Amino acid sequence: MTKKTEKQQSDALDIPQRKPPRAALEWKEDNTLGIEISGDYMRILDATEHTSVANSIVGQLSVLGSHGKRIDAEATDFALGFVDAMKPKDAAEVLLTTQMAAIHQATMMMARRLNHVENLPQQDSAERALNKLARTFAAQMDTLKRYRSKGKQTVRVERVTVNEGGQAVVGNVER
Repeated sequence: MTKKTEKQQSDALDIPQRKPPRAALEWKEDNTLGIEISGDYMRILDATEHTSVANSIVGQLSVLGSHGKRIDAEATDFALGFVDAMKPKDAAEVLLTTQMAAIHQATMMMARRLNHVENLPQQDSAERALNKLARTFAAQMDTLKRYRSKGKQTVRVERVTVNEGGQAVVGNVER
């Protein structure tokens, strides 16, 4: 069984397809980065409940893949799309998913570096950084999961003594 794409699902239900958020980036003459958002970025705006917070997040994501005057619109669109796809419910989730996007990009960069090392010190350095980043992302996923479940956990511990020759049943027993 194949998974239907969002477009196939929306076509089947006659729902207009949602355009994901994208950012057009351009360095201006006054040495500032111009950011123009297109598509639907209401998930991020609604979650933050504050225009300046949402705009700042977009600004932070816009320079995520940049180095100096070199800008990377694809890296920005990936990070913006990731935050949007995670469907954040509040500002804390927007911030956490933004960090997750940044960590993921750094993880992929270190994986690429590890694949192109030329000596052992480079290999050791890239390997350590990749390991730390991968662990950080896993911890962030766990944090998001716990945050979304509002910390609800049920642990039930019962003491059962079974004497010699006896039998015990573990689980819910109904008559």
